[in-house]
Amino acid sequence: MPGDATTLPLRGSSAGDRRAGRGRWLSGPRARALMGADRGVLVGALALLAIVTLSLFVVLLVANRPSLLSPTTHTDFFPRWMAGPLGGLLSGFTNNGTTLKYLFTGAVVLMYAGYLLALRYTPRLQARWVIATIVAAHAIFLLAPPLALTDVFNYINYGRMEVVHHLNPYTTIPILEPHDDPSFILSNWHQLLSPYGPLFTLLTFAVVPLGVAGSFWALKGILMLASLATIWLVWRCAQLLGRDPLVAIVLVGLNPLVLVWGLGGDHNDFLVIFCIMSGFYLMLLARARGRGISPLALGAGAAFVTAAALKASGGVLIPVVLAGLLRAPRALLKVLAGMLIAAVVLGAASLAAFGTHFPDLSTQGSLVTGESLPNLLGFALGLGGETPALHTVLGGVLVAVVLLCCRYAWGRRPAAGAGAPAPRTVGRWGAERSITASGWASMALLVTLGWILPWYVLWVLPLAALSSSRRLRAAALVFGVYLILTWAPDSGALWHAFGFHPEKTPIGRLHQRYVSELLH
Repeated sequence: MPGDATTLPLRGSSAGDRRAGRGRWLSGPRARALMGADRGVLVGALALLAIVTLSLFVVLLVANRPSLLSPTTHTDFFPRWMAGPLGGLLSGFTNNGTTLKYLFTGAVVLMYAGYLLALRYTPRLQARWVIATIVAAHAIFLLAPPLALTDVFNYINYGRMEVVHHLNPYTTIPILEPHDDPSFILSNWHQLLSPYGPLFTLLTFAVVPLGVAGSFWALKGILMLASLATIWLVWRCAQLLGRDPLVAIVLVGLNPLVLVWGLGGDHNDFLVIFCIMSGFYLMLLARARGRGISPLALGAGAAFVTAAALKASGGVLIPVVLAGLLRAPRALLKVLAGMLIAAVVLGAASLAAFGTHFPDLSTQGSLVTGESLPNLLGFALGLGGETPALHTVLGGVLVAVVLLCCRYAWGRRPAAGAGAPAPRTVGRWGAERSITASGWASMALLVTLGWILPWYVLWVLPLAALSSSRRLRAAALVFGVYLILTWAPDSGALWHAFGFHPEKTPIGRLHQRYVSELLH
């Protein structure tokens, strides 16, 4: 394009000659555009560098000593196997807990600013820079001790309950297992039946022979690989949809909430999202190939059911996906067949391992975090927080939104009249509309959750990255800012500065007491 300053024929000169001669033969708008492009490349590259540097700083900070940044550690307990290879490299840096909170919070805020800048300037960057940054950030958090929460040791403990102590985690609470098990003291949901899907629980059985330390590092490696595989799927889906794959993978792979709290905290959501993205990739691939799609359709259906078997919330997208196929009956039947086959196989495995017992979703679903949007809504309505009645209403809202998303995925009828072209979105597979609709359904799930956690933004990001909806991407980014304000270690001081004390209302004290009972 003649008017594109980034395509000027400069290849015949060296970089030094181009910089020296730029003032002689470039002037006006073209010169300003080229200089602006150079600044964009510089800013984007610095943003990538900042994300990697701050990621390393955060991990070194947490691995340095026992602190609130890694809840499984305490003054007399921070074994070398948990600290990892980066443990103690900042010894003597600071022993002040308040300073640690400030540094951690500041690093995450700066990472998010760098993330937004990277998104802004990614189209001007080289792909290898972006890919190297994503891989480097993942490698850094692979080496991290457990950050933020203790879920990874709950995973391990539930697995050991069955394999070592022959206690079904769907029928026996952990407090009843032998307390000398090395995973018991590292876990914390001692009064909660396992809420995790049967397929994921079976995965935790597989790592039990490695011991607690080996299970910890094995799960970290599996989750990191699942994250990188998801990013690759996002790249491939973006190519099939005609979107910029580089921007798409930055949106997903460099989000600080996903890196710090997701990878750093070692959460199973990466496996669920990998399965969901596998389903959409197979749908898009089948749509691109046209014929011979039966195996791809079966695989797509199986992938979505597998996601639900890992974590029940993965099932929220199944009706949206099916609605998007209603105008393609043959494809719909094949995807449904894949779902049925996977449901039978996984159901049989669950029945063999756990009998007719299922994850305890009702207890976990009744938990409330103080700054969740439903709790804030309860405050705004003068209820003191999220009450059971408000919880029920919001559940109804979620159902209504999912139904609207199904309607959107289904699409409008083709224009009437002979020879009228069918709308692009009413194709044989309709995957584009399904992706956007699924993104909004995931956003509705996050907004209505009383127990909201920072890495949950991962549920929206891949879908937003592939969607044509700018509003969905904007909503995901704004939601990320809200999650930082909610979960950064120093965020409590901010909320209290505004006079917001959710724990001091009667319903707030009830929420806290309920969580406390489950933790002991």
